[in-house]
Amino acid sequence: MDNFEGGYVRLFKLIIKINTFLLGIISTPLFAQQSNFNMTEGVTGISNTVYSLHMTILYICIVIALIVFGIMFWSLYKHRKSKGAVAASFHESTTVEIIWTAIPIVILIVMAIPSTQALILMEDTKEADITIQITGSQWKWHYRYFDHDLEFYSRLTTSQAEINNEVEKQPHYLKEVDKPLVLPTGKKIRFLMTADDVIHSWWVPAFAVKKDANPGFINEAWTKIDTPGTYRGQCAELCGKDHGFMPVVVTALEPEAFDDWLAQAKVDAKQALQAEQQSLTKTMDMPTMMTLGEEVYNQACAACHQTGGQGITGAFPALQNSPVALGDVNKHISVVLDGVSGTAMASFAKQLSKKELAAVITYERNAWGNNTGDIVQPSQIDAALTGSN
Repeated sequence: MDNFEGGYVRLFKLIIKINTFLLGIISTPLFAQQSNFNMTEGVTGISNTVYSLHMTILYICIVIALIVFGIMFWSLYKHRKSKGAVAASFHESTTVEIIWTAIPIVILIVMAIPSTQALILMEDTKEADITIQITGSQWKWHYRYFDHDLEFYSRLTTSQAEINNEVEKQPHYLKEVDKPLVLPTGKKIRFLMTADDVIHSWWVPAFAVKKDANPGFINEAWTKIDTPGTYRGQCAELCGKDHGFMPVVVTALEPEAFDDWLAQAKVDAKQALQAEQQSLTKTMDMPTMMTLGEEVYNQACAACHQTGGQGITGAFPALQNSPVALGDVNKHISVVLDGVSGTAMASFAKQLSKKELAAVITYERNAWGNNTGDIVQPSQIDAALTGSN
């Protein structure tokens, strides 16, 4: 019996030494910052809190695993049958039952306290300096600055040639967009998350923000970025065939630089609106509309209908020789503007300018051998939107 107890004492001391050694390695800044297998600390106070919580739980789990498996494997070896070991006959020990019930409860309480504090902090969206609505839409993000009358769509800009492995992939492959979300540093920013079609999830690991965007519901999240820079994430919900083509890019600027960007963005938006109004009085020719239409189509439509207009059987209809592209032009305009209820065809009325809408419909009616000869003008789109046609 003395040898038995002495063996467990030596084993316990060995486990403590191993635990101390491993925790010393894991807790070093070098391991934490450079390991590809560990969570990163991020650039916000919340992300640092989450990182600290993660490391605390990790240490606890490592200690538990080493103690439990250490005792188990040592016991299997020490008391194996070949050494003549005989199984103990005791069972239903009240003391053992209490110990192995009480210890896990204490461990769970120790982990629950900091976890609850972190969750409460993450959900506290009060007293925000800026509110931004984020709407997920297959497969792009729509950002609306509530207090500044500014909104835009953010789309993937990785070329189809890279996706098809026809050219070398760039460093930010599938994590680059035409218009990043721009935010100021040092300000509390409140996010309102929703979606147009299916469930998406806006996720930026450096902010420790990951929140579902559900159609018909508003979820809240917030961040306060400490360091200027560009931060990348992506949709974290399996939202459709191009789920992997829905990146999130955020540019964080110092407050003064953000104010300058905001002022210029408003000027650009106003000029774009004026240009669109002027386009309503012009008659566009076929080459101009086909060039612009192909560009818009590849950016907004090719993901579903494919660059050759052949579609995907059983999922997305072909536009080549299709009744929509060859039929009544007003019906075609209606489908693009309003979408098709019950299908993945979304409304593009707010996503594209009137000139872009006219161009892409013109392209679809004349590309891939459709050759209808129809040129849809921006004024026709305006008439359809205002109900004056």
